[in-house]
Amino acid sequence: MELENKINNDIKQAMLNKDHRKLEALRAIKAAVLLAKTSKDAHGGDLTEEAGLGILKKLIKQRQESAEMYRAGGRMELAEEETYQAGIIEQYLPKMMTEDEIRGQLKEIIAQAGATSIKDIGKVMGAATKQFAGKADNKLVSDLVRQLLGTNS
Repeated sequence: MELENKINNDIKQAMLNKDHRKLEALRAIKAAVLLAKTSKDAHGGDLTEEAGLGILKKLIKQRQESAEMYRAGGRMELAEEETYQAGIIEQYLPKMMTEDEIRGQLKEIIAQAGATSIKDIGKVMGAATKQFAGKADNKLVSDLVRQLLGTNS
């Protein structure tokens, strides 16, 4: 898996640079990937790109929630560390698409699916979810699909 190779190379680089903060975040990613690879659900010990993105998103969410709890408890130094780690992990996610890019590709998906009304939202969302995996917020995609299908009728 490409993500795993990139993480391993970045761990080596962080060790050479003696960047302990970054190293801690990278090791957390590696541990989560290894756990997922050895789980019962892993097929042949390999993770799909989609599963890798899911792991990264989960790690970021955990860091953000922890940072919020630390802030509420007045532990700003710990909150800052969690925020820093979330930032490091975010670097491994693909660049998010803009609303205009999403809208353009959704128009193509709607045309390919032959969707003409809001009743066809399931067909469109199924294709869109696969195409935009990790690159767009599903809530935004859903809202745009509703807008586009609402104007087509």
